[in-house]
Amino acid sequence: MDHHFSEQELDRIIEMAWEDRTPFEAIEYQFGISEKEVIKIMRAELKRSSFNLWRKRVNSGVSQKHAKKRHPGIDRFKCSRQRSISGNKISKR
Repeated sequence: MDHHFSEQELDRIIEMAWEDRTPFEAIEYQFGISEKEVIKIMRAELKRSSFNLWRKRVNSGVSQKHAKKRHPGIDRFKCSRQRSISGNKISKR
């Protein structure tokens, strides 16, 4: 599936992907893209060295990118301090 994201959406996807505590499932839930598609975006948008560093971290087990590997008590996708987002637009408080 070929998605066309705005620059703002791409920035958010990259930010979520870079954050170790945000699982791929959260990105898929919010943006409708698979882990494979996230990896393609990261490869295209990051410098090669940054991409390699990210992939190494994700695959090392340090990251909690896969919800199945997360601690059972961690069941939410976002930090309590994060603004709520609906339809990819940041809602006003």
